[in-house]
Amino acid sequence: MKILVAVTYYAPYISGLTIYAERIAKAWADAGHQVTVLTSQHDSSLPLEEVVEGVKVVRAPILMRISKGGLMPRFWQKTAQLVKESDVVNIHLPQFDAAWVAHRAHVAGVFSVLTYHCDLQMPSGFVNQIANRVVLKMNDLAGSYCDAIVAYTKDYAEYSLFLPKFREKVNIIQPPVSLPDVSSSEVEGFQGKVNPEKKNPIIGMACRFAADKGVEVLLDALPKILAVYPNACVFFAGPYDNVLGERAYYEKLKPRLDELIAKGQWRFLGSLNPTEMTKFYRTIDLLTMPSLNRTDSFGLVQIEAMMQGKPCVSANLPGIRVPVTRHEMGEIIEIGNADDLAEKIIKVLKENRDYSDKKETIRSFYQPAVVAEAYEKMFEKYGVNG
Repeated sequence: MKILVAVTYYAPYISGLTIYAERIAKAWADAGHQVTVLTSQHDSSLPLEEVVEGVKVVRAPILMRISKGGLMPRFWQKTAQLVKESDVVNIHLPQFDAAWVAHRAHVAGVFSVLTYHCDLQMPSGFVNQIANRVVLKMNDLAGSYCDAIVAYTKDYAEYSLFLPKFREKVNIIQPPVSLPDVSSSEVEGFQGKVNPEKKNPIIGMACRFAADKGVEVLLDALPKILAVYPNACVFFAGPYDNVLGERAYYEKLKPRLDELIAKGQWRFLGSLNPTEMTKFYRTIDLLTMPSLNRTDSFGLVQIEAMMQGKPCVSANLPGIRVPVTRHEMGEIIEIGNADDLAEKIIKVLKENRDYSDKKETIRSFYQPAVVAEAYEKMFEKYGVNG
């Protein structure tokens, strides 16, 4: 089967959406499908075309950036060509170009499925709000043109601003999650590098440094946590000082962060590769995800942490709360409530439960090959044959 994956950003760009797209594309390629990813050349040093682990990646230059998106005439041209060569088109939303891709698939009679990652909620500002409205309109048009939609959870599908509009098209498929195994000696080497002072306990946060992630909620919670655990430290894994569209947010919090860094209570680890992420999860005592709005719909990092036996303390948002409640590993907090976050983190740390018995079940459920097969069964249900 020839599968075209359309996504605004793709590896090496890092976000939950791009990681999902990369994992499912590779899983389809491993299953013997011919997979092409059409995306942006978000970094001008990236080649316009290359094959990465069996997946052909086609990149379109960005003519002009608008907020976090961009105008890409080459993307539209390539869409018309690649859709005709495909049996299935998989479009990842939110995406400005989604309507065009779905429309071309509809006209060509090619089956199209939207993978819906989250509702869009851009930062304040005139340009951002205009971009927000345009992308939402494109999403709605894509929803009307597509044949099927995939959502991560029933919980998010019921509360989403987008998914209830197309309820009859929605299919629930768990997201693909996997990380490489590492040895104990490799973990010890990583810990010696990132934690030479043997800080303990370690509170992990893994994401882009962005306003919707609720970094300030954790900052507000830290005094109470440090009063109980004075040797505690936050390890932040992910891009932080030059995140597209988030510079003002980082600068606003930087004085507080600098103070914590100077005291050895906060450490930025930067973007980590998959092997390093496994070591990161093996190093922390828990992961926290104090997200503030619908731009997070699940949190793949929660499953990554749970695969290593680490509990999560997460916001009571649709989708975000599912990993904790489904696998009974951690606590749920009131959205934006720093006191609640502090109390729940302290509670989980004091309990110090061993979750090693859950790791294999979680790993099997989210295995990319299993998720790719679920998509294939959905294709069959709709009568698609490659």
